[in-house]
Amino acid sequence: MTIEIQKAILAKLYRHGYIGGRHTSVNNIPKGFPKHVYGKVKKVARELMKQNFIVVKPTAYGLQVSLNPRKMAEIERIIRDP
Repeated sequence: MTIEIQKAILAKLYRHGYIGGRHTSVNNIPKGFPKHVYGKVKKVARELMKQNFIVVKPTAYGLQVSLNPRKMAEIERIIRDP
């Protein structure tokens, strides 16, 4: 289940174009997932941040996240692989 959530998070950020300089609030990551998996989604998102697939940008209005542009080839491969 963790791999499916990883793919879904990466695909969501990719689909919306949150790459590099374009970012969104970390609170938007679990949106669109069923409510009972919000905690798991947040945990997987933290793992992706540690693996440097998602970069974090602290701002005055909260924590912002986007995909790491240096890892786009690997991210696209993860999203495509069945």
